[in-house]
Amino acid sequence: MQLFCFIRNYLVGATMIRFRITELLADKQFKEGRRITLMELAEATGINRMTLSRMINTKGYSTVTDNLDKMCAYFGCLVGDIAEYIPEENSVKSSGSDTK
Repeated sequence: MQLFCFIRNYLVGATMIRFRITELLADKQFKEGRRITLMELAEATGINRMTLSRMINTKGYSTVTDNLDKMCAYFGCLVGDIAEYIPEENSVKSSGSDTK
């Protein structure tokens, strides 16, 4: 599976979206003063635990918007709080070389 993800990212280009689930869980744990497991998040949202794990750990993992909607409802946040855009080094360098 990891080899497939590597090859896909190599051929298509690495994704520039990173999910912030770990950070949101840490914030919620701090606010509530208790530990929240990935299994608890899975049960509360209806998202498979393995899907959540892949979103956290697999660079370039793509998910459906329904999962984003469920996490927004659970964390009480906006989509932009769950995912962030990370510019690729190649994109930044190539866009800078076009200016004269």
